[in-house]
Amino acid sequence: MKIGKPNVEWSDEILILVDDLTAESEERSLNREERAIVDVVETVELLQEGEGLHDFWQSGLDHSRVINSFDLIGASGMVDVLNASQWCQTRSEDRGQYNETETSHLASIEEEMDDALTELNELVGDFIAEELS
Repeated sequence: MKIGKPNVEWSDEILILVDDLTAESEERSLNREERAIVDVVETVELLQEGEGLHDFWQSGLDHSRVINSFDLIGASGMVDVLNASQWCQTRSEDRGQYNETETSHLASIEEEMDDALTELNELVGDFIAEELS
């Protein structure tokens, strides 16, 4: 099954900050705000590279922490999408095993996700300006 790929173009400022934070996380624990930024960017990368929300729920990520990270930066649309798709974590590891109703439901949630992702670059940029400056 072919799904639409979300496409978030992060600003250079965000990408550099995430690289720096990822390197720093090997030497120290990131604070909640720093961790939220890394969680959001890494989760979007997973959504862009894999099979969307299915791969997110099948991943070993701390799902609760990631949802809280989206909430912390003000991305309520993504929080809603992640909560609406939570049922995916109890399904088969193969997205192709979904029945027609599940496939249709997930496709509609992923359409909402595409809309929610369009505002992420700006939300993360604003969050960085307010919380890390």
